[in-house]
Amino acid sequence: MTESDYIVRFENVQKSYDGETLVVKNFNIDIERGEFLTMLGPSGSGKTTCLMMLAGFEPATHGEIYLNGQPINNVPPHKRGIGMVFQNYALFPHMTVAENLAFPLKVRGMSASDVQAKVQRALEMVRLPQMGGRRPAQLSGGQQQRVAVARALVFEPDLVLMDEPLGALDKNLREEMQYEIKHIHESLGVSVVYVTHDQSEALTMSNRIAVFDDGIVQQLAAPDVLYEKPENAFVAQFIGENNKLMGTVAETDGTTAKVKLKADDRTVGALAINCGGVGEDTLLSIRPERIIIGDPSADNQLTGKVVELIYLGDHIRCRMEVAGSDEFIVKVPNSHAHAALKVGEETPIGWVTDDCRALDVA
Repeated sequence: MTESDYIVRFENVQKSYDGETLVVKNFNIDIERGEFLTMLGPSGSGKTTCLMMLAGFEPATHGEIYLNGQPINNVPPHKRGIGMVFQNYALFPHMTVAENLAFPLKVRGMSASDVQAKVQRALEMVRLPQMGGRRPAQLSGGQQQRVAVARALVFEPDLVLMDEPLGALDKNLREEMQYEIKHIHESLGVSVVYVTHDQSEALTMSNRIAVFDDGIVQQLAAPDVLYEKPENAFVAQFIGENNKLMGTVAETDGTTAKVKLKADDRTVGALAINCGGVGEDTLLSIRPERIIIGDPSADNQLTGKVVELIYLGDHIRCRMEVAGSDEFIVKVPNSHAHAALKVGEETPIGWVTDDCRALDVA
């Protein structure tokens, strides 16, 4: 990737607050121009710290951050030309919506006519064209968040940073705003760096996701790759629902592995992704929707005892006891097939070897 293809580059960036413990460890990433990149991870994983260093609110302890090819470590936040959206909206309560949107334009010395035109265009972009005269307190939470997004975009920055912007909204409104922000990004082509701990939010909105844990990016990939091809046990557990079985590598050719299960000494097949050699412990990872149920001819045949059935409309969530685990989940499509499942009864289950991944023991 050439320098003109990326808008942000982190180069060997580290961050410590006390001079001893690194909360961000050798962070290297190129963020492509026009992409929606999400930094995803649990609390304390380093994702928000990286965003704050990019915004200029926190200094990097080591390394360099580049914006449009220029080093910005010593550039103050207000001179970086970056739009920001916060979880608490950070709107000025004494100003009207239009005045809030006009503020970043006026500080840049734009003419009154340009300010008015850009404010109106921003209000229309977030579907609030008639709300310019209201104050933030007269708006709903969702409307306030739309205004916060509009304010970050009104001066047409190359880059917008969003820090948990939907965390204060209820579930339905949060999902609606996910699509809203995604569509705005697609229509404007602006680069977005987004921070969240909500993995479904990240999967919905992003071009790429950087999964953080303990100050390190565990995997950086497109949403479908993260879900279908996790590179380690942490990513497999953090992204989506996942079944795990403990075992020992019995044999491997480098591509696939035969794994002896800890619970009952049966041997099953999996892709050898991050599992070590023969004799080493491994964690088998397989998604609930990839389990084949009720087919005695399926590969990697095991027996599952039905513990619980939960009706969820389009599918049945079946919790089973399998190979010593009573938290083994199978998602069964809502069809006639699920009628044969009864709590307390046993049924054959299996999976295709390519759908199961042998990973590190987290």
